[in-house]
Amino acid sequence: MPVSPAYTPEPRFFDLGDEYADAVGPADFPTTILRYRNDRAAASVGLEGLDEAEWIAAFGRFQPLPGQPGPTAMRYHGHQFRHYNPDLGDGRGFLAGQLRETTPLALKQTSAARETLALKEGRLLDLGTKGSGTTPWSRGGDGRLTLKGGMREVLAATMLESLGVPTSRALSLIETGEALQRGDEPSPTRSAVLVRLQHSHVRFGTFQRAAYFQRADMIEALVEHVRTLYHPHVAAGDAPGLLAAVVEASARLTARWIAAGFVHGVLNTDNLNVTGESFDYGPWRFLPAYEPGFTAAYFDQTGLYAFARQPEAVFWNLTQLAGCLKLVADVEPLTEALNGFGPAYIRHLRAAFLMRLGVRSLGEAADQRLVDTTLALLRERGEGLRWEPLFFDWFTGFSSSARALGGPRATLYQGETFDAFRFALFEHEPDRPERLEHPMFAESQPEEMLIEEVEALWGPIATDDDWSTFEARLARLERARQAWDFGA
Repeated sequence: MPVSPAYTPEPRFFDLGDEYADAVGPADFPTTILRYRNDRAAASVGLEGLDEAEWIAAFGRFQPLPGQPGPTAMRYHGHQFRHYNPDLGDGRGFLAGQLRETTPLALKQTSAARETLALKEGRLLDLGTKGSGTTPWSRGGDGRLTLKGGMREVLAATMLESLGVPTSRALSLIETGEALQRGDEPSPTRSAVLVRLQHSHVRFGTFQRAAYFQRADMIEALVEHVRTLYHPHVAAGDAPGLLAAVVEASARLTARWIAAGFVHGVLNTDNLNVTGESFDYGPWRFLPAYEPGFTAAYFDQTGLYAFARQPEAVFWNLTQLAGCLKLVADVEPLTEALNGFGPAYIRHLRAAFLMRLGVRSLGEAADQRLVDTTLALLRERGEGLRWEPLFFDWFTGFSSSARALGGPRATLYQGETFDAFRFALFEHEPDRPERLEHPMFAESQPEEMLIEEVEALWGPIATDDDWSTFEARLARLERARQAWDFGA
């Protein structure tokens, strides 16, 4: 299989040994039909040269890429809705390989973006699967993924990336020709295998498994592994320092979710990783309108993972990670690191709202006033305004005043709450207002991804095997990513 000369595989997770994962084989699927291929993501790890047959061999049949040892199902435990489950692990997926990011990102003009570029170059990225067959951790499941579930994950990751949220990227979706029985979809339903490109699949639950067995040696190995590969600024053996880095990354992720109006739905400890990059999109939703108690999962009957409770959920999960690290570190510095979450989250939330509104910081007090007035306006205008249109209409602040006040939501932009929002917004200078020259901002509506739209995209696929609407939406989301130009 030809591979770009820049491609340098480094199977680092596999070096930890067989106590952390199990060698497995992929399912032998009846057929393999390529439905989605992310060429931009592929180019970032030197795989842009694969033709379709090679792509399917790698991501439908899982023939190991050069230098890779073959699939391995990762072992972990986890709290699921705060109930501990020691019977977890990769039950319908595996780690298919690890590659170094080789393609430099486009250099931006701001110092903050240049810093992001420097941090992202050369990252170690995982090829993780979903729906690739049974493993020792399948717990009686079939190890498969529905085609609709795969389509939904592609949409979630693509939308989140366009909005500047740290996220896994869907690399490949291949239909596999099996009829699956599911309780939450009309059955039988079509099957697929997904491959995501992600900055680490080491979960909080990976540490929990080692702590469950009271294996301080495994915790120490994980600390060193994660520190070296993902948080190299942390000193060797510094478990509290590593926790502080994970806390910071998790706070940033959570703030970006909130600014995007996103609800993950299943914030269990096995669904949060050590790099602060979200992944595994099951019952996700974007807010139809500002509603703190909005939930994504029909089975979240208590609202544990509701929109506004996501910071609480992430912090609770971080406390479980801190508890694991007590095997190798003192409680006091771990507690200090853990207590950094609240201040970090508020700091990142202000930054995330400034990013979404396209304005520059004016200082802590003014920035917080802008966050507060934005939320107040979203709350007051509710379903009439929704969530995403406000950020679309007022992007770059006063530069968009004529556009917003002359647009389809002009009648919503009046009254005391709006006046307070506009004052707070106009205090801030626009950040790169030239972005408004992108044709997307000449349109009347932003790109949204509400559940009704997802169902509408699935309809033509289910009835006529027509993928054109889905592909057109992905093209528009890529256009939006370029227009917003948030970076990552």
